[in-house]
Amino acid sequence: MNEQPSSALTVTDSQTDQSLRTIGHISYALHAIVAVGAVLPGAQGSILLLIAAFILDLVKKDDAKGTWQESHFRWRIRSVIFSAIAYVVTIPLWLLLVVPGWIAWIVISIWFLYRVIRGWLALNDRRPMPV
Repeated sequence: MNEQPSSALTVTDSQTDQSLRTIGHISYALHAIVAVGAVLPGAQGSILLLIAAFILDLVKKDDAKGTWQESHFRWRIRSVIFSAIAYVVTIPLWLLLVVPGWIAWIVISIWFLYRVIRGWLALNDRRPMPV
């Protein structure tokens, strides 16, 4: 009988949990840099940071399957996808009239920043995100 003590399993689960939380904090930080840059003129974060965070989330989301952190990966991925769709859909506003396009993109950027802040606070409190 080579059974591992239950404490070894708990340590592994704790290590996995901490690793996923670290990835979550990194991803939310990258999202936040881009989101703040989108809202504040002159504070532009690189879209490459957002792409890096998005790829990180896509690659590591399977590691969070069945845990409370799975909802955070889904939250971040959906935030990026929905924002990207909204930006693309509102491009014609920029082409027709500058002011409506500017207003639409400010609203989208604020919504994205809200999702980043809400998700990051929940991750810090170890709470899952709503479905």
